[in-house]
Amino acid sequence: MGRRILIPVDSSPQAKEAVRHASSIHAGDNLVLLHVVEYSESITDPDRGGRKHAEGWYAKAREDAEDLFDTMSAEVDHDGEVTTAITDGSPASAIIDYLAEHDIDQVVIGSHGRTGATRILIGSVSESVARRSPVPVTIVH
Repeated sequence: MGRRILIPVDSSPQAKEAVRHASSIHAGDNLVLLHVVEYSESITDPDRGGRKHAEGWYAKAREDAEDLFDTMSAEVDHDGEVTTAITDGSPASAIIDYLAEHDIDQVVIGSHGRTGATRILIGSVSESVARRSPVPVTIVH
């Protein structure tokens, strides 16, 4: 049985690169694509209700995640199994929680490349995951 590699994904180019990297480096291993539905999106995303918690925003977020998995799965070119999972919460914490609850051997995550004040104010999910992860983490630029 191959190793299980977790790849947190969003719609960023960096996430797509992480999927490509993991599928080429971890050929034959099992890839787990994880998307985190962030509750704050329900407030800030006009497609999900803007400032109101529009009825159905969560269902729309999950539907969007399934579409994202289709897009990301097209980037995978290897012999191992590819599974998907959706969870909610703050991205870094949700990823760490997922690691604690599942048998994962490594994380491959895209870096958004934030620097300076933006990084200080917003933080970096990949950096937080790398610091808190119980398993090795590869950050793909």
